Formats: sequence, structure tokens, C-alpha cells
Amino acid sequence: MRLEKGDIQRMAEGKNVERRQRFAARVRSLMLRLLVVWFVVSFGFGILLVEPLNEIRLGGYKLGFWFAQQGSIFIFIALIFAFSSVMTRLERDYVDGEKESRQ
Repeated sequence: MRLEKGDIQRMAEGKNVERRQRFAARVRSLMLRLLVVWFVVSFGFGILLVEPLNEIRLGGYKLGFWFAQQGSIFIFIALIFAFSSVMTRLERDYVDGEKESRQ
């Protein structure tokens, strides 16, 4: 089911406060997990762990170098798609539930 214009706003104005709080908690949890992955990949693998990772080769390149130059970008793109996919599912579940509770 596709979200209609204003569905999220109507959900925020609805009477089911507990449901909205669960939705907000799930969104915060998702964002925190994705930010941790982002931090570990960009700062951890690209800067802090670059020397140990350079012992491993990937396609002829040192893995630490690869993460600093290419790997981080691929992971960031994957995080964007993961966020979009999970948020679509969360919005569908919570907005549909909000519509059903009003009927």
C-alpha cells in the first residue's frame, strides 16, 4: 500500500499516543544503528584500523586503502537503501495501523 499525502501528519495528530511513541522509538533506534555502522566504517576502518587492514589485499589493493577510498562509499550507499527500505516498511505498518484504528 502506498502512503498518501498527509498520512504521517495524520498519524502524528491521531489519538494513539503509545503507537506514535513506538514508531518514534523504532525510527531513533534505526538511525542510531545506521550511524554506528557509518562511524565504524568511515572512522574505524578508514582511519583507526587502516594498518591492520592493509595486511589484507582486495583486488590487488590494501584493504585499509580500499575502505578509505571506495569501501566507505559503497557502505554509505547501502545504508541509504537500507534506511529507505526499513522506513517504508515502518511507515506502512504504523500508518496503516493508525488508519485502521480510526475506522
